[in-house]
Amino acid sequence: MKYYLLLLSLFITTITNAKAVQDSTKSTPEVYKIGVQLTAPFITEKPNGSLDGLSIKSWKLVNENLDYKFEYKTYPSLAELLNAVEDGEVDFSINPITVTDSRMKRMDFSQPYFISHTGVAKKKESQVFNILKNLWSWEFISAILALLGTIFIFGFLVWIFERKKNAEEFGGGKGKGLMEGFWWSAVTMTTVGYGDKSPRTTGGRIIGLIWMFMAIIIISSLTASIASSLTVKSINDEISGISDLNRFKVGTVVSSSAADLLDLYNVNSEKLTSVKEGIELIKNDDLDLLVYDEPILRYSIEQMDAGKDIEVLEQTLKKDYYSYAFPKNSDLVKIINPALVRMLKSMEWENLIKEYK
Repeated sequence: MKYYLLLLSLFITTITNAKAVQDSTKSTPEVYKIGVQLTAPFITEKPNGSLDGLSIKSWKLVNENLDYKFEYKTYPSLAELLNAVEDGEVDFSINPITVTDSRMKRMDFSQPYFISHTGVAKKKESQVFNILKNLWSWEFISAILALLGTIFIFGFLVWIFERKKNAEEFGGGKGKGLMEGFWWSAVTMTTVGYGDKSPRTTGGRIIGLIWMFMAIIIISSLTASIASSLTVKSINDEISGISDLNRFKVGTVVSSSAADLLDLYNVNSEKLTSVKEGIELIKNDDLDLLVYDEPILRYSIEQMDAGKDIEVLEQTLKKDYYSYAFPKNSDLVKIINPALVRMLKSMEWENLIKEYK
């Protein structure tokens, strides 16, 4: 009896172990599929077709502790890559994917491995052109008209008092007399003091005295108004928050975290397929602003040799955290996270970060 019980026990143990091995084989593939999408400088392609970039190098450092066999599966767009991760078409993605509330509902994320910002790119503005443009602005014209009107009013008042008793300086007909009064008012206000005209009547001198003191205040305020109208306001000065973007023609990459941000604040934006497309649209004046991940914007502008025409604003819209993305409830998150944390503390990673900044 004991013999049969022993055989039964061995049989059950064998079946259990076989099932465990089978389950292990199912849950642990021989080769992991890693989804990527070309996103310089994080995912780039060498001339020989192999992949490179900061994210690729980060995974190589992480995999030194895991020793996984893997293969990359490239997707043409970010939207397709995110769908592939969500559907379990790939085991995970090492792309610089920003963690957002909406994406956390679709997939799981690892410990962030890179901190970035959502930036804004625009065409460089010509200071000379903007000054010339402002010369024809209503603000500048209205300031000039106000200045001329003030000069004319005091010139007219002096002419009223001086036109009869000081006809040689302020007479000679209504039109000429008014012009002489205007000339005196302008000379007095600017403190040039040619001395060719001066009021002689009591009323004229009272007006002149009032004008001398008032001119100091008026010319100061009008000069400040004219200077303000000529001040070149760049786009950067006009953007104090995300809602200010509605005044411009804005573009961003479809399915990106920047697109989610603009939609959240109801900012109308043109959805583009790539950063390069947005840069070309800005160069051709078909777009005012391109909103996307700051390091990717700067790298793309440099690679396209567009730095002479396009710049990235110092002001950013929000902070971003890049993480590896996994299908929902993936066991790989708990396995890869410790290795990723160790990588972030390594000297090799610190040197890589400096290289790509």
